[in-house]
Amino acid sequence: MISERQKEIIDAAGKILTESGIGGLTTKKLALEMGFSEAAIYRHFPSKEAITLAMLEFLRENMQTRLSSLEPNLRVEDRFNAIFSSQFSFFTQHPHFVVAVFSDGLWEESDQINQAILALMQTKMGFLLPLISEGQSNGTFMADVSAEQMVHLVLGAFRLQMFKWRVSGFSFDLNSSGTQLIESILTMIKR
Repeated sequence: MISERQKEIIDAAGKILTESGIGGLTTKKLALEMGFSEAAIYRHFPSKEAITLAMLEFLRENMQTRLSSLEPNLRVEDRFNAIFSSQFSFFTQHPHFVVAVFSDGLWEESDQINQAILALMQTKMGFLLPLISEGQSNGTFMADVSAEQMVHLVLGAFRLQMFKWRVSGFSFDLNSSGTQLIESILTMIKR
């Protein structure tokens, strides 16, 4: 669990990532943004990589908590909608996480960061795969494509939506655009 100060550092790092990308995130800039010395940063995190890892872990835990609290008695397609609605709402409020998760340069930083991003994807897949399998079993979703491949297609469309939002400078309403995307996906996968 991260401390309140570590969360503040993560948020400041996210702001720098949003403005300058992964190359612009330095402990010097972070200390300046926080209003204290670089040494103070190192009291909370041993490295820039540790800050990035904490950011990804915070996001994974937050997603786990948010998606675990969704109403389990809803119809399959309503739970599918609720998963993505929760994601779009979260990212609208915290756009710096979009930069952290959907930054191609981040993948090149370290194996630990790659593993943290994979854990994040597996957490999301852990909610979607059983849901899509359930929808295929009860006849809500078509079964011509395996549940795993359907998850890959859905997450690919989600990733593209998030990438478009990021490169547009967060200029369009992600909740509205995201809802349209998910409705289109449901149209395609429903029986």
